[in-house]
Amino acid sequence: MSQQNKKLKTQLKLNKTLTDYSSVNATVIARTPSSWQDQVIIDKGSAAGIKKNMPVLSGSGLVGRVAEVNRTNSKVELLSNSSESANRFAVQITNKSGQTVNGIITGYNSDKDQIEMGNVTSKTKIEKGDKVSTSGLGGIMPAGLYVGSVSATGHSDYGLSSKITIKPAADISRLSFVTVAIRQAQTTN
Repeated sequence: MSQQNKKLKTQLKLNKTLTDYSSVNATVIARTPSSWQDQVIIDKGSAAGIKKNMPVLSGSGLVGRVAEVNRTNSKVELLSNSSESANRFAVQITNKSGQTVNGIITGYNSDKDQIEMGNVTSKTKIEKGDKVSTSGLGGIMPAGLYVGSVSATGHSDYGLSSKITIKPAADISRLSFVTVAIRQAQTTN
């Protein structure tokens, strides 16, 4: 029961974080074959108000950002994109006592459908179940969009920094419908 309540609260939080946005629903029409895990094509483009770098969500969380826009379709770079050229997603983990750890998504495990956050040098205690959201650092993604929850923590091969494994809120490998969040224009009277 408490698990269900948690899920509902997460969904409500997502809806709350999207109050400054209008949303455009889109259907995934293709996955780019050369980079199956990295990008999808959606059936909405500039004609629907979509612009580069807009956040793309599915279910209860962020799945990627708009990378290229045409009139009637767009290419979405997914959270799972771990290629060197990928514009890394800046994320923040909030632990049970409200402390935060900033980092970037550094990899994706397709077998487990989990994203990885590497180079975490903070001594802040992070545990399984801690909430992961966008940090807003880097200025591309707005802060506070839900990404998923911590599924495991560990150390890198050199034992220096921690590697955190995150279960994404949405199933990145099976996307069929997404929502693009369009930031509302600030109106000044």
